[in-house]
Amino acid sequence: MPELTGKVAIITGSATGVGAAAAILLAERGINVVINYTRSHDEAEATAATCREKGVEAITVRADVSEDADCKRMVQEAIDKWGRIDYLINNAARTKFNPFPNLDGVDKDDFLNIYAVNVVGAYQMVRAVEPHMRKLGRGAIVNDSSIGGVTGIASSIPYAASKAALNLMTKSLAHVLGPEIRINAVVPGMIQTRWLKGGLGDEQYEAMLETTAATLPLREVATAEDIAETLIWFLIGAGSRLITGETLIVDSGIHLGRLPPYAGGEEP
Repeated sequence: MPELTGKVAIITGSATGVGAAAAILLAERGINVVINYTRSHDEAEATAATCREKGVEAITVRADVSEDADCKRMVQEAIDKWGRIDYLINNAARTKFNPFPNLDGVDKDDFLNIYAVNVVGAYQMVRAVEPHMRKLGRGAIVNDSSIGGVTGIASSIPYAASKAALNLMTKSLAHVLGPEIRINAVVPGMIQTRWLKGGLGDEQYEAMLETTAATLPLREVATAEDIAETLIWFLIGAGSRLITGETLIVDSGIHLGRLPPYAGGEEP
């Protein structure tokens, strides 16, 4: 493990959920962190306070990553504070919960709003940090994607499409960011988060959690901390030194589908 004390990470959408868990885990490793939020001010301050308890410095920055000026401002605040940026986790995301058969449930604006955060926002953050990482001579970026971008099944069609675009953009950027900067994507399946529970409602969330856990090959639904550990492994793990442009699925095997009857699965 490289010396991490005094290094700096920006985690977008890090007031709660996976982003907050990642920020706290990075703080435990001695890394100063930028906590980014758009609406969750109190939660962002609480996450920053937890990070400071780990012995590092943390700042909160309200910024909408779909706005290029906000991305540049957030990066500049980190530079003004510490003079460097070592790591970026693009975790901020937006969706609209809509059943797939309801094609009229999403429109052009839904697609554009979701893409603006999930794809364009990630790109703008990469572009903003790139010169500072190159100046250091090294850097690592991880895009927090979704199994929806692989299977096509997610909270809505626009969301799944945006995550597929993010996965491919990760590969495209890997061609040009090296040799100084590595970029990868982590692809979670279902995660036990307030965000998903709020979108589905308590009853549907609990039913989905139970059903999903029972059908997964590993029989376990990930927590925010599980995904955060994987994000950080791609950032600073010694074993990821030569990995770039990769999309790592972390879903307890949900992408494998159900075992068919002829292969020993349950009878239909």
